[in-house]
Amino acid sequence: MFPIRDHNPSQSLPFVTWALIAVNAVVFLSYLGLFADPRALNLFFQQWGVVPARLAEGQGFATLITSQFLHAGFLHLGMNMLFLYIFGDNMEDVLGHWRFLGFYLLCGVAAAGLQFAFAPTSPIPMVGASGAVAGVLGGYMLMFPRARVDIFIFLIIIIRVIPFPAWFVLGLWFLLQLLGGVAAPSDAGGVAYWAHAGGFLAGFALTLPAWIARGGPAFWRRTLGAPPHPEARYRFGRSNIPRAGRRRTRGPRGPWSR
Repeated sequence: MFPIRDHNPSQSLPFVTWALIAVNAVVFLSYLGLFADPRALNLFFQQWGVVPARLAEGQGFATLITSQFLHAGFLHLGMNMLFLYIFGDNMEDVLGHWRFLGFYLLCGVAAAGLQFAFAPTSPIPMVGASGAVAGVLGGYMLMFPRARVDIFIFLIIIIRVIPFPAWFVLGLWFLLQLLGGVAAPSDAGGVAYWAHAGGFLAGFALTLPAWIARGGPAFWRRTLGAPPHPEARYRFGRSNIPRAGRRRTRGPRGPWSR
């Protein structure tokens, strides 16, 4: 299950969000050929990804930015950019174009910082926009907790698109990152759960001034936690795709990243 869209249309042209998606895609394509040589790919990630052990030695601080534009595969890139596409435009509305860019990058730095705090001697490089995108999710949940988010659910024979409030979707996502961080060894490879959690918390905190400027709790009471403008209308709130059933017939029985 994953989000495919929200019902919260942007009020301005989100050109920074689109530019970030484009840059991530172009950078990924620029080193796509390295996936045929795992050794060369690892060296590339070691050079441009965040290596906690190197940060502990006072080196490689530029990778706090460069690592945010690297991804470990098509799925890694695709999921991050999907979340950024759905939620980034509204945070760009809230913060303004250039402040949003600074917010995004700073959330990515904070994400790497929390992962570093849990594994400061790890030699494993961290790559991905997940931390920065997690910051976007944290800010979105603060500003629009009751915005409707359509979730695509695929469970073998059940295919549905069901709307949920943002606080449920994003809050559940954050909880899963915390549980993953507690359960997984902090110095092992795979998903950088603490980076996700750190980015989310940073995004929530950095959005507080904008939320307070709009009235804080009074803003929530005025909007009931929903976007303060008409929501987007789609043809289907819930999917009309019928459940697939088994037709009985007679006859013989057959037989990692951030």
